[in-house]
Amino acid sequence: MATHLENQRATVLDRQSAKLAPPPMYQVVLLNDDYTPMEFVVAVLQRIFGKNEDEAAHIMLKVHHEGRGVCGVYPRDIAATRVEMVRQMAHARQHPLQCVMEPAPEA
Repeated sequence: MATHLENQRATVLDRQSAKLAPPPMYQVVLLNDDYTPMEFVVAVLQRIFGKNEDEAAHIMLKVHHEGRGVCGVYPRDIAATRVEMVRQMAHARQHPLQCVMEPAPEA
């Protein structure tokens, strides 16, 4: 029994530095439709994404002219929550505004 305890004391464990990778990021994208008023889109961008009036107008125009606009880049859970908030806000006001999340391009 004594030799077993001596062997345990002699064991040295090397510490390994654990590097955590940052979480995968997702971009939240608004999609254009022909029915949702531009003012509502600006309100969504301000209320849900915290954009100021100029930023919100710029993104809204991008959605209007290019068919889609990135509202922000977030970790997966936050992106999914923002998408759902947009869906609920649009549904409550009977607008067909669509919002999706997709993996963010690597920087």
